[in-house]
Amino acid sequence: MEDIKVKEERSAPQDTPAEAVITVSHLSKSFGDKQVLKDINLTLKKGENIVVMGKSGEGKSITIQCIVGMQEPDSGSVKVLGKEVLELNDEELKELRKRIGFLFQSAALYDSMSVRDNLSFPLTKVLKIKDQKEIDQRIEEMLDSVGLSDAIDKMPSDLSGGMLKRVGLARTLIVKPEIMLYDEPTTGLDPITGREISHLIVDIQKKYKTSSIIITHDLECAKITANRILVMSEGEYIAEGTYDELQSSDNELVKSFFI
Repeated sequence: MEDIKVKEERSAPQDTPAEAVITVSHLSKSFGDKQVLKDINLTLKKGENIVVMGKSGEGKSITIQCIVGMQEPDSGSVKVLGKEVLELNDEELKELRKRIGFLFQSAALYDSMSVRDNLSFPLTKVLKIKDQKEIDQRIEEMLDSVGLSDAIDKMPSDLSGGMLKRVGLARTLIVKPEIMLYDEPTTGLDPITGREISHLIVDIQKKYKTSSIIITHDLECAKITANRILVMSEGEYIAEGTYDELQSSDNELVKSFFI
């Protein structure tokens, strides 16, 4: 990895402890003859946003899948919130995933449910909350946090792409995860809406003290959201630093991502 001293361009909150919430060590993963991940090392600290950039098919999403136990690596270690993921049984893994939020490229809402019901679902099915007053309060708080209080009784088909993304984010946050994993959060959005979602990710980091890994091709999203950026090429990280540091790198391959 290119030796770049990291100086925080957009620092994590000053009162945030520096302990690691995710530690990935010497992670490797192959599918048949294709090695997708090559000796990956990554540490996410509490309260920090890390952006991972790279071309499609480089293994960025596979890394996230290994972190949450959806894929089993060929070798290496993945520790999340102090637990070795590969050593967890199904029930322990299920409990760990309750502490992790996902926002994928599509909002993945239930089309047949209103916004209210989409947000109620994880509260009743995942957290097993039965108090309707608490459910309503959480839903209203989350929709207010993403600026969509007026959409509570709308159906997904009535919402724009940006609104769908916000509702998906609200549904993820409603279970109060400690870690957020974003996979291309601004894909398919116009530049203005993409910028709004990027700033919302930062607002969430500050308000809910989340620690996040953000996979994106969107340079503006990376610049707005990242405390650190990792650049991936051919299954390995080739550089790490702030947006400005990587943009001015002497490495031509690294610079090519910032044109």
